[in-house]
Parts: sequence; C-alpha cells; structure tokens
Amino acid sequence: MTAKDRIDELRKYLHQQNYKYYILNQPEISDKEFDDLLKELQDLEKKNPQYDDPNSPTHRIGSDIDKRFTQKEHKYPMLSLANTYSETEVAEFYERVKKALGSQPFELCCELKFDGTSISLTYQHGKLVEAVTRGDGTRGDMVTDNVKTIRTIPLVLNGDNYPDEFEIRGEILMPWVVFEELNAEKEAREEPLFANPRNAASGTLKLQNSSVVASRKLDAYLYYLLGENLPYDGHYENLEEASKWGFKISSEMRKCKTLQEVYDFIRYWDTARKDLPVATDGIVIKVNSIAQQEGLGYTAKSPRWAIAYKFQAEEARTRLNEVTYQVGRTGAITPVANLDAVQLSGTVVRRASLHNEDIIRGLDLHIGDMVYVEKGGEIIPKITAVDTDARDEHLGPKVEFIKKCPECGTDLVRYEGEAAHYCPNETGCPTQIKGRIVHFISRRAMNIDGLGPETVDLFYREGLLHNAADLYQLTKEQILGLERMGDTSANNIIKGIEESKKVPFARALFALGIRFVGETVAKKLAKAFKNIGDLAKASQEELISIDEIGEKIAESIINYFSKEENRIMVQQLVEYGVQLHQNEEEVANQTNKLEGAAIVISGVFKIHSRNEYKALIEQNGGRNVGSISSKTDYVLAGENMGPAKLEKAEKLGIKIISEEEFLLLIG
Repeated sequence: MTAKDRIDELRKYLHQQNYKYYILNQPEISDKEFDDLLKELQDLEKKNPQYDDPNSPTHRIGSDIDKRFTQKEHKYPMLSLANTYSETEVAEFYERVKKALGSQPFELCCELKFDGTSISLTYQHGKLVEAVTRGDGTRGDMVTDNVKTIRTIPLVLNGDNYPDEFEIRGEILMPWVVFEELNAEKEAREEPLFANPRNAASGTLKLQNSSVVASRKLDAYLYYLLGENLPYDGHYENLEEASKWGFKISSEMRKCKTLQEVYDFIRYWDTARKDLPVATDGIVIKVNSIAQQEGLGYTAKSPRWAIAYKFQAEEARTRLNEVTYQVGRTGAITPVANLDAVQLSGTVVRRASLHNEDIIRGLDLHIGDMVYVEKGGEIIPKITAVDTDARDEHLGPKVEFIKKCPECGTDLVRYEGEAAHYCPNETGCPTQIKGRIVHFISRRAMNIDGLGPETVDLFYREGLLHNAADLYQLTKEQILGLERMGDTSANNIIKGIEESKKVPFARALFALGIRFVGETVAKKLAKAFKNIGDLAKASQEELISIDEIGEKIAESIINYFSKEENRIMVQQLVEYGVQLHQNEEEVANQTNKLEGAAIVISGVFKIHSRNEYKALIEQNGGRNVGSISSKTDYVLAGENMGPAKLEKAEKLGIKIISEEEFLLLIG
C-alpha cells in the first residue's frame, strides 16, 4: 500500500469513527486506538506534505499559528428572530400565520433555542469550506480553522445525496461541564469569570490560537438548512436528512399541528431543559413548509414565519443566613451570601455572590431575609431581590459591609473609580501571600508540578514559604516528614521547582502577579524590555509607549516596583536562576533598525500575519501604536486598509509602506 493509499484509508476511517462517537454516541474503538491512528496519520502527512487536505481529521487539533480573522458577506442574511415571553404572544403569532396563509393547512416545527453563538457553515462537494460568525447579520468573521476543531461538526459528509453546495446554520455551545471547569481555573487565577456559556463559547470561537480552541471542547447543534436544491420542502424533514449526512441535529424537534401541541412542548421543556448538558434559553417556533415560509416573507429585521419564545430566568426563594467575606490574591474583598440550600438550574445552591458594598446597600439586606436567587444562564447565582413582605419581628440585623480585612484585620480601602474594597496589606495578609504563590506555581505561569493550593497552605503554616522566591530555597529534607509528604512527593516538588527555571521571561513575568499584567500584557512587556531590571526602572511614559499598555497598567507596574519587598523578591528570583530576562536567541534577533519608530498596522496581509508584523516591529526596536497621529512614523498597509486611516495618514503626511517595503526596511 502506498503512503497516499494509507492516508486516504486513515482519513476515511477516522471520519467514520468521529461520527459514530460524537454524533451517534456509538463508539466502536477505544480512545487510545483512535489516538494511535490519528498519530499515524499525522506522521504520514508530515512526511508527505504534497497530500495535505484542509479537511483531514488531523486539523481538529488546531494550530498555534496566529491569524487575523477576515470578514465575509453572508449569501443569505442572518436575521434575528422576534422574541416573545408569553403564551398569549405565541397565540397571536399563530393567528397571524393562519390569517396570512388563508385556507392552507400548515404545520409548525418547535425546537429548543440553544444559548450559544451563531455560526454559518458552507459545504461544497461534501466538504466543509468555510465557517462564518453571525457578525452584524450581513457580514461575519471567517473562523473556519477554529470551527474545524469542534468534533461534532463534520469536515466530510456521509452518503452522497446532499446538495453539491449548501449552507447549514447552528449554534456553537460550551457544555456546562466544560464551562464550570474553565471558570474554576479562571477563579483560581483570580481572573474575571465568564458570565455564562454563551459568552465563553463566543470568546473561545474568536481566539487567534486554534489549538486553545480545540482544548475548550466546544459543541454544536445545527438547526437550519439553506440552498437551491434541498431534499424536501419541509424544514423538519431536511434536518432529519442532514442528520444522516453527519450533522448533530437536536432529537428534541417536534412537528405540531395545533396551538395546544405548541403549548405542551413549551411547558415540558420549561422544566426538562434544566437537565440538558448545554444551556438553552427558549423555544423556536417555525412554519415547517419552506414554500409557505417564502410566501410569508420577512419584516426589516426578522422572518414572519418564525418566533422565539424566551424562558423566564430561573429563580428560587430562600433564606439569607449569613454574609461572609473572601480575600483574593490581589486583596479584593468579595461578599458572599450563605443561604438555606435550594435547587436551581439542576444544582443545589447554598451561596450567592453579592459582588460589592453598593449591591448590598441597594438590596437593603438583613440577616434572616427571604431573598430571590437567580441563575438564568449565569454559573454564579446572584440575589436579585428581597421579599420584604416576609419580614417579621425575628428579622436579624442589617448587613453592613466590613471595615477591616477578615484575614489580617487591616483597614480596607476603596480606590477611586472602583466598586470593590481592598486589603492593602499585600505582604502581611496570609490569604494574599498564599494566593500570589498559588498564582506563581499555576500551569500558565511557572507550571510547577507537585505543588497545589493545599501544599502551599501546608508550607506556609510550617514557615517554609513567605513569598514565591522561598520556593527556590526549599530542600527535600525540609519537605520529608510533613503531612502527606513522602519521598516521591518531595522529589517531584524539588524537580518541578528546578524545571520552572526554564520557563521563558513572559510567563515568569506573568507569574509575579502584578495587577492588570495578564498573559498578553506580560508578553508585550517581555518583548519591550531585555530584563526585569529594565522594566523596574521604566517610566510611565516609556510604559505607555508600548502597544496596548495604558495608564492603568503603567501605574500598577510602577506601584509594584516602588515597594522594597517586591524588588527584593524579584532580585532573589533572578539570583536563583528564574528567567526574568530575554533569552540569547531573542537578544540575537533584536536590532535597532526601527529604533523609536511609531508604526500603525492596517489592512490584511499576505506574507506574514498581523501579529507577526507586530513582533517584527518590536524585535527591530520599533513601537506598535493603535491610531495615527502626528507622532506616527509609518503606516504598514496591507490590502483593504481602512479608508479613514488612509485619509488621516495622507492628511498628516505619514509615510505609507507596503509589506515588501517594510521587510526591505528591516533587512
């Protein structure tokens, strides 16, 4: 068998197994067997690049190539549906359709309204060729590479009775389980949480790194087929046929002949939806016949043949027993309502966030109040109202926001323009100290194996850790004999700490936990400064001149290095061998050919990606700036440069250079 034959055989087999596993839920082979065959295919494709196929199963793992999304106009506009919130309004829709169709009998198709981000997929000759987001309904972003990582979306269709070209639309979703895991990771890093799975799915789909998209385990349900030669006149029948081609179509669709059948469907799913693995927020009701749909037509914003019935946000009434306060690694104080247990959106809720003092004051909360708790797509329950009619003589005291840190007793502060209160005792508050160390060792920072929050707490209680630098003074002998610490555990921890010295500058900088310095900002700073010493001495003006660094971030960095204890800890990390400097390769590649030049990038590029050009500008001593001003030196222009930027550049006499001219400029 030739390499080409084996590649074709593996591709066909893996597409079939993917369909059986993700769509039919009937796996035939083990995960290991699948992974082994996928690895064999990857190796063969690597050795034989002439046989590359963008729809190969290997493309589902994503790529770390950074690509800027381009926009594409929809062949058929993606209109919104008119929303309704009552059965009365559903009846009015039914009567409008009945009147418009006259004597024609009609059926309605009822479907679950999945709460994700809309996508339009185009297939030609049985293969996925493009995926476009809804955008503004007329144009959307091309996210084909990211969509290919979603295992429930077929790259190659089954059978042969599908139209030669068609479009199918649906919803990209993040399952509840994945959403909760993702938010747990973000909470541990004290990053802002995703509000709901819809936001998480939308944000993931727009990530530049498709390998990260692949790791997020997105799902998809398809619900609307468009094209010139569809198999049936019935919307329901077309989707049933599409499921045979390999698409994940909800099995919960129903055809209804009467208004009562529609009501029955709505009432059933208003309760049953709580047990679904993905978020839903309503029911979509459509006229089933495509010919009748065309006859009914459209308003300026929505089709006349469909309507969305929205579920009310789920709410429960329970008792407030206590308000406690959590301290984060940045010192932020979060009030938490402790409640009588109540069932809400399929989970038992005992706590709800109160966010800040203003929220508490606005609710006029008292201990013992009966409160309404809402989840409504949000993973973190919130108190929305108080049942003041239920108050009696046994009502407890009014909830007053605390004045001192619950961990160390320091007076709290509230910075201008912020809703949260903070404990300013960064170096003496135990929870903040431990929180910063936990952040330092986390996977996206120093990634130290063998250590976790419980171990950090143990070492802190034993007096072995006071800051992140103390990690590099730990010895095996100190660890041995501590609670749950045997020879293997001690070896793993010491080895993990030693390995962390190989972590590059950007991640080590992120690990320091400087407020507002996330992963992206850390990368920008690590490119702009050769070492941590240069960063520590940088002025506000120097910091703000760096792409995407604003006053707030600059002030936070200056504030961090103004504190002696932080400067001492950073110096210790440098002495222990942590890479708080650019490596030799980075330094060797740097030049001063663009020294100090302020450059604006605009348009779409062919030779390198937008982010690669940004990196080249910084690598050669230039500065990326977001907008054109009299201080701009060059505009690096690709195709379709924004007309406003072009006009402004010409008006100010700014030199506009092409990709080729820029590459010659840097040699």
